[in-house]
Amino acid sequence: MQIDVPDGNFTTYVACPAAQPAPVVVVLQEIFGVNRDIRATCDELAARGFIAVAPDLFWRDAPGLDLNSWNDADWKRGFELYNSFDLDRGIRDVEAVIAAARGLDGASGRVGVMGFCLGGLMSFLAAARTDVDAAVVYYGGGTDQHLGEADRVEAPLLMHFGEDDEFISRDAQAAIKAELGDNPNVEIHFYPGCSHAFARHTGAHYDARAATSANARTYAFLHAHLAAPPR
Repeated sequence: MQIDVPDGNFTTYVACPAAQPAPVVVVLQEIFGVNRDIRATCDELAARGFIAVAPDLFWRDAPGLDLNSWNDADWKRGFELYNSFDLDRGIRDVEAVIAAARGLDGASGRVGVMGFCLGGLMSFLAAARTDVDAAVVYYGGGTDQHLGEADRVEAPLLMHFGEDDEFISRDAQAAIKAELGDNPNVEIHFYPGCSHAFARHTGAHYDARAATSANARTYAFLHAHLAAPPR
């Protein structure tokens, strides 16, 4: 699916379930682009009854990016793109994807977002800034730096963090919990002994037990909040 925005257009990877109409989940990438891991996540969502749409977030600087998290040069390239990434412009891109997804052929009209690392932060910001129906955050790096927007979160929000995340300190996790923990729309889970990217299929810190638990919670959450009739 191609998405048009004021300064150009970009593509998305789409995975569709057998049964339609179906709700849509917009899957937001890590710094490695819409790579094999993100495509696998989309395929898993499709197998569970969702239309999954993964936009190319780095399309302005590196269209079609597909990096490997095991490669040091790819890490360097990913961080270069991350450090120059305009979050505000990126969220406007995500908002355009959400709008397009509501009218996608075979879609029910309900749309959620889920993201990992950079995409996790963007999922939090999407919950605060857009009309998305539900949002899921996997270890959203930098979320603690945007807690001034926490009171704008009205959509149901599910968050996953590894307690030993090397990029999200325990102090940062505590700040997130303190700011969002009392919000009745927000559910936060912490996974003992887990590092950053514990749910990345190909990651060095992949933890099968924690990933299975987090993913089961995610699927149940998305089914619960996206199954309602469209607005």
